[in-house]
Amino acid sequence: MLKMYQVDAFSQELFKGNSAAVIILNEWLDESLMQNIALENNLSETAFLKASTDESYHIRWFTPTDEIAFCGHATLASAFILFENNPALKNLRFTTNEMGDFYIQQDTDGLIVMEFPVRQPTVLEEIPQGLVEALGTPFKTLYVNDQAYVVEYEHAEQVLELQPDFLHLKSICLNAKVNDGKTKDVVITAPSDQAEYDFISRYFAPAIGVNEDPVTGSIHTALAPFWSQRFNKPELIAYQASTRGGVLYCKQLSAQRMQVAGYAKLYMVAEIFV
Repeated sequence: MLKMYQVDAFSQELFKGNSAAVIILNEWLDESLMQNIALENNLSETAFLKASTDESYHIRWFTPTDEIAFCGHATLASAFILFENNPALKNLRFTTNEMGDFYIQQDTDGLIVMEFPVRQPTVLEEIPQGLVEALGTPFKTLYVNDQAYVVEYEHAEQVLELQPDFLHLKSICLNAKVNDGKTKDVVITAPSDQAEYDFISRYFAPAIGVNEDPVTGSIHTALAPFWSQRFNKPELIAYQASTRGGVLYCKQLSAQRMQVAGYAKLYMVAEIFV
């Protein structure tokens, strides 16, 4: 029997933000079992943690179909649970398989601040065949980083109204693996038309079983540096404009490191029998 938490991340309200499951382990489970738990949960991600010390944990993330290298909202959800379970805890370190160490703290108002490596996107001159048709709306410029194609639009309205052909988009994302050994997701972004936010985005990951991710903390390590340069502002507030929606507070620390911060809300505590 395992204890599992479900948390709505990047939101102060239930039923908003992005839901993640969090399971804290004494010892790692078999990978196939962790993958099956994530499939059964059918959330964007399920996070598994194993303690090294009271303040240091190894973290791994699984979508319903794959283990992934980096997930921001499930990291936030995991930190939220650890802080809730130990009110004396002020700082955390998460060790990852591919992304190095993350450093996390919680402010007095509950805001959880996560320090991540920057993953700046670069211009992609050759547009993948069929991408414009799959998105359905011509875009301004295309960029790419290790995680995703970053599609820049001129206006927020274009981002809000876009309706992708997910089957077509999935084939494009899978085909990226032929070129660089990794599938790619797709994020679309534009300046916000609302005064309280600097930029908005939507995120599509059909190749790993998630057509539209509600809120994607990891991709803001590309989006926030990109818009920070455009606006000449080190601190930005982002809104991910999915059906659920989520707010991310971003701050550039250096060319290599940045902060992504947000709130979280506990939805459920459960026991699973495996």
